[in-house]
Order: sequence, then structure tokens, then C-alpha cells
Amino acid sequence: MPQPARSNAPAPAPAPAPGPTHRLVPSPAGRIHVVEQGSGPLVLLVHGFPESWYSWRRQLPVLAAAGYRAVAVDVRGYGRSSRPADAAAYGMLDLVEDNVAVVHALGERSAVVVGHDWGATIAANSALVRPDVFRAVGLLSVPYTPRGGPRPSEVFAQMSAGGSGEEFYVSYFQQPGRAEAEIEPDVRGWLAGFYAALSADTMPGADEPDPHFTAADGTLRDRFPTGRLPGWLSEEELDVCAGEFERTGLTGALNRYRNMDRDWEDLAAFDSAPITQHSLFVGGDKDASTVWLADAIEAYPVTLPRLFGTYLLKGCGHWIQQERPEELNRILTEWLASLPAAP
Repeated sequence: MPQPARSNAPAPAPAPAPGPTHRLVPSPAGRIHVVEQGSGPLVLLVHGFPESWYSWRRQLPVLAAAGYRAVAVDVRGYGRSSRPADAAAYGMLDLVEDNVAVVHALGERSAVVVGHDWGATIAANSALVRPDVFRAVGLLSVPYTPRGGPRPSEVFAQMSAGGSGEEFYVSYFQQPGRAEAEIEPDVRGWLAGFYAALSADTMPGADEPDPHFTAADGTLRDRFPTGRLPGWLSEEELDVCAGEFERTGLTGALNRYRNMDRDWEDLAAFDSAPITQHSLFVGGDKDASTVWLADAIEAYPVTLPRLFGTYLLKGCGHWIQQERPEELNRILTEWLASLPAAP
């Protein structure tokens, strides 16, 4: 009986996994731009300053491959999300409600929320204020510090470099228009310097002026490294980052800093409150945010009683998910796998 002819052609390659998709969803801000990849339990990714959803580009495909619906947002004031004109519209409770709106707009009842930098603080408060929606919280770079103590503006006003009268960057950002005047004439150059100043491989040495402070009548940029990008950032990637802010300006992003005293008032009911959901913290051991808040990390047995672990990545600066993506992705997927199933 004749046999069917055999083909020497190679077997067809498997179809590539679907890439990220972009869409706009309604929120109290008006709209929030989300970038989504994968299916499964929802993991909401919240960026910090001065970034966008794009800072999670190395996490989205990994989390999707691990069986999660990974969704990175542009926080209000950034990217393609709405930018309310009123500075008071950038309070923490507003940002928490944006996160809730995203979860519901995606047809979900609950999510794990993971944040970096300001996004870590937004994620922590999302879990604190809406435990009915956010079942676990991952914090990158900025530790959880419960509300309490003096007003933030008083704390930052007291911070100076050795009593020299230099101004801390958070205080520098308070006056509308001031930081914008420094940044917006050359967004790309400023971002390159800012990213380099907080990256482990390009940050100034211990004997150089601290880029978190400005000299009297100076600018932050005066102390940024120049001449090379950090190893995690290509020229093409910098173009993407700069393009977002060249289109939107910086005011929406900076308005987050201009609401810290308002947050202190709005969150009075949560004074000293722990976050009782499952949690995770990852910081870089060369990141000033992690070093300055070491006491907050030591308090985690009280403030984060269901902490999976604290990971301090050696030789890592502030931009964790971009400086050390493979290591962070391993930690995130191990933690997510340890969580109870979503209800």
C-alpha cells in the first residue's frame, strides 16, 4: 500500500504570545490609560515619578507568561491618562479611587497591586483604604510608612545637607511652575540626568554633592551626572520616556508632590494603621529611598504583619524593575504564586 509522501519542511513555529494591548478606561480623573498583557488573576502595576506604564515593559510579558493578567497604568497626570487642571485633584484618595475604577472597568472584583516609587505609596494606600478590592500589595523602592507625625512639609523643610541651607527636592517641587521651568526646556536631557543620578552604575559618589538637594538659587540638574546613560536605558528607550513628557508637560506629575499635606489630613483616620493583606517589599541597597527609610523596614513586623519577605538587591539603585528586571521578576512571580487564589 503506498505511503503518504513525507515533507521535509520544518514544523510551523508556535504562534507568539499576544503582546500588550492599550486602551482607555473611565475613572474619576476622566480616563486612565492601561496597557494589558496576559490572562488570569489581575496584577495592577503603578509607576512612579517621572515615568509611565513603560517602566513595566520588562515585567508585563513575564507576568503574562506566568499566568497573570498584568496591567500597567499611566497614573493621572501622566501619559495618555487625564490631567485635571486643579492641583488639588492629585490627592492620594483620588489616586486610590482611580485604581479601584481600573479594576472595575476591567470587569474584575479584586487585584494584587504593585507599585514603584510614588506608585509604591499609591499601592500601599490603595490596600489600606480599599482592602475589599486590593487583596495583596507589592512595594518597590519606597517602604511603607504609616501616616503619622508632623506634616510632611514640616519634615521636608527641616531636611538639609548638613545644615548648609540646601533645599530637599520635595520642597523644591512644591511651588507650581518652579521645577517645570527647569525641566521642560530640555525634557530629554533632564530625564537622562535624573535617571542617571539615581541609578547604581551612574549615581554620584559619596564625596560628590547629593542630587536630592539643590544649592541656594541652584537647580537639581546642576548635580546630575552627564555624559552617559545608565546601563538599563538605551537612547531609544529614553526617546520613549521623553516623548511622553514632551507631549504632556510635567505639571500633572509634579502635582503629586504638591498634595502631601492634603494627604496627611485626608488619611487621618488611618493614623499608624498597618496593612494587613499579604505584602512584599523590594529595594535597592544603593537607593536613598530605601536607606533613609531603614527604620520603616525594621518596623514591618508591625506595619506589614503578612509580609512575604524584604529583598534588598545588592548594587541596585532606585529604578529596580529596569535595573534588575530578571531578579525582580523572579521575586514577583514567586510571591504571586504564594498568594491564596483570588475570590
